[in-house]
Amino acid sequence: MSVTLIIILILLGILLFIIEFLLIPGVGIAGIVGAVLMIGGVILGYTYHGVTIGNIILASTVVLSVITLVLVLKSKTWKKVMLNTKIEGKVNSIEEKGGKLNIGDTGISITRLNPIGKVMINGQYYEAQALNMLIDEGTDIVITKIAGKKIIVEPNK
Repeated sequence: MSVTLIIILILLGILLFIIEFLLIPGVGIAGIVGAVLMIGGVILGYTYHGVTIGNIILASTVVLSVITLVLVLKSKTWKKVMLNTKIEGKVNSIEEKGGKLNIGDTGISITRLNPIGKVMINGQYYEAQALNMLIDEGTDIVITKIAGKKIIVEPNK
């Protein structure tokens, strides 16, 4: 078996490892096939070309794998395919909404409270909870309890 074919097998194995590392993380088919190709290429080098060439192929494979991994990570290639989302919203930041909520304040349910949903009270949106009941969308509600950031409501009668 020629050294060229062994090099192609090892390079293909490294490429599959990079694909596994960057695009489809986890222990998947690409990583397993990549490992098999790299290990197989080194074993073929030892088998067909002796210990000296096998050692050179093994050392070259390790060095090339490390260099490739470092270059890929330094080039920020993974940032192009990475999901970049920031969650900046806060649930029931009562102090930041610009008004104090009090027991007895009224509003309307924006979504169904099953048992938690969105309500509008004093012109501001909040997340509220209905205890022991479901409140349909569009129902008038009244605050019965405020416990920290948790707003407890019931239908306004």
